[in-house]
Amino acid sequence: MTALVIFLIVLLLFVILVQLGKVNELSAKIRGEEDAEQQNNNKTAVWLVIFMVAFLVFCVASSIYYKNVMLGYGPLVSASEHGGKLDSLFNVTLFFTGIVFIITQVLLFWYSYKFRSSKGRVGQFISHNNTLEYVWTAIPALVMTFLVVKGLIVWNDVMPDVDPSEEVIEIEATGYQFAWDIRYPGADGKLGTKNYKLINPGSNPLGMDFTDEKTHDDFIADKIVLPVGKKVRVRITAKDVLHNFYLPHFRVKMDAIPGLPTYFIFTPTTTTAEFKENLREYPEWNELQDPNDPELGSKWENFEFELACAELCGIGHYSMRKIVEIVSPEEYEIWAAAQTAYYTGIRNTENDPNLGKLFNSDIISRAKEFSTNIEAALNAENAEDKIVRLNYIQFKTGSSELTEDSKYELNNIIKLLNDKSAISAEIGGHTDNIGDAAVNLSISKDRASVVRDYLISNGVAEARLVAIGYGQTQPTDSNDTEEGRQNNRRTEFKIISQ
Repeated sequence: MTALVIFLIVLLLFVILVQLGKVNELSAKIRGEEDAEQQNNNKTAVWLVIFMVAFLVFCVASSIYYKNVMLGYGPLVSASEHGGKLDSLFNVTLFFTGIVFIITQVLLFWYSYKFRSSKGRVGQFISHNNTLEYVWTAIPALVMTFLVVKGLIVWNDVMPDVDPSEEVIEIEATGYQFAWDIRYPGADGKLGTKNYKLINPGSNPLGMDFTDEKTHDDFIADKIVLPVGKKVRVRITAKDVLHNFYLPHFRVKMDAIPGLPTYFIFTPTTTTAEFKENLREYPEWNELQDPNDPELGSKWENFEFELACAELCGIGHYSMRKIVEIVSPEEYEIWAAAQTAYYTGIRNTENDPNLGKLFNSDIISRAKEFSTNIEAALNAENAEDKIVRLNYIQFKTGSSELTEDSKYELNNIIKLLNDKSAISAEIGGHTDNIGDAAVNLSISKDRASVVRDYLISNGVAEARLVAIGYGQTQPTDSNDTEEGRQNNRRTEFKIISQ
């Protein structure tokens, strides 16, 4: 029914306009064509001036009204070190182009009014005027030169790459339809290499080269977390189509181009919490986030910095929004330490190109694990708790010959005994129940002795060590499963005195 009423109204307006046109035609015939044309020219000229005034008032008033939701004004000040320079450049540009805009609009409509067609008026023909040519060439050239020079200065301040000696946090943003993968370096502070040929949607979506040890502690985060006051370098790339890495509150915007990595460097100056507190001072940010759900709280409480894609990259373009959180350096360190390296899920699986190979990161990790276990044993009161299982001492199947990688665990023991000269210990060997019990007992004794002999040959006093083989007599797990038998085949380090 509403649609029908609207249609009838539009139809009626059309009929009225047609009738008004016919009335004007009749009036023109009555008054004469020239008088009618003069009257129309006068009306048009007046309406053009009225439109000019209304248009300029609307432009200025709307800009003032919406300035607090335009970047760089009101509460949405830049949250990065370089952002103020960009905002200043835009403000200077707006100042000059605004003046030109207003002058050209006024002159355009005023000339349309002043020089409207009138009976008896003859236009003046001017073929050339050097003064005018100088004025409208020189003034725009000078203004443009000033703006270009200022723009180059800001560009050079904002876009240089980091010096190799600078302390910087480097992360990587990879865009694809329709999300971002954000990769962080681990404790080594370095991002590992990538190769697009290694991309596997299931196990390696970024194509990380796991033969490069720098990739082993890299992790992929579900949001961007950065410390305030620290310089950040973002590697930017894409896997499929053109995307754009856009952090509006930090004045960061750079295309993500498949096959052509780009970058941006910025330093956050305001934490998320501080920015929220600033928004709290503005009435419009104290309005409810959703009037239909008051429990969500106000707009300032729900504010988050964000990463968006500023290219129309497909139907799911909107879903590429990702949260950006700026925190204190201490909070950042805690957050980063709690993340899990992506390679952890790949290590020792069929997708691991380093299967069976030991890396420096593994050696360091095992040393920390050993140190933690020893510290607990030294502080324990019960004799049972003073036993540390040596998980990384291994022997070749059916023999007492140590594997090559066992030396790292053995070296951890040597360092411990050198640092703590009061410790004396028992090296215990254990087996599963497969095979003859006497043979198992003999193998366990031989293995314990081999470990003891290695430690002695590397400077540990013989009197501080005793080797005992227990065979299959002290299982810690069921021998009915392969996993249980694996747990029972072990070498232990028991602290006798300290």
